Amino acid sequence: MPTLTGRIGSAPYLTRISSDSGHEVLADEPLDQGGQNRGLTPGELLAASLSACICITVRMYAERKQWPLTDLEARVDFERNDKHMVTRLDCVLRLQGELTEEQRQRLLKVAEVCPIHKTLQSAVPISTVLG
Repeated sequence: MPTLTGRIGSAPYLTRISSDSGHEVLADEPLDQGGQNRGLTPGELLAASLSACICITVRMYAERKQWPLTDLEARVDFERNDKHMVTRLDCVLRLQGELTEEQRQRLLKVAEVCPIHKTLQSAVPISTVLG
């Protein structure tokens, strides 16, 4: 199972997130929330996961079908409530290339079944314990 580890020191709220595969991402809060604005907020990271997964999944599918997809963009907007919980995600998929309307519609359906999309639509059990 892949592991990600978040570490925060005394500086509010800059968090270094490292993966067991050797990558690092910064998370933070905006200045007006007491953070240093040096990384994406947790809500932005959630939306970024969806955007990245859609892009990768659609690209893989188009390559497998040998469709002429030259570029794609998945723009994800999100809403949060007053408790900072993400309550809505909206994605706009922009496809470039000499694609037929049928291919475009199929790629839209593929975007809707990427692993992160499916995960966010289902209940995921979370276990939190002291280590």
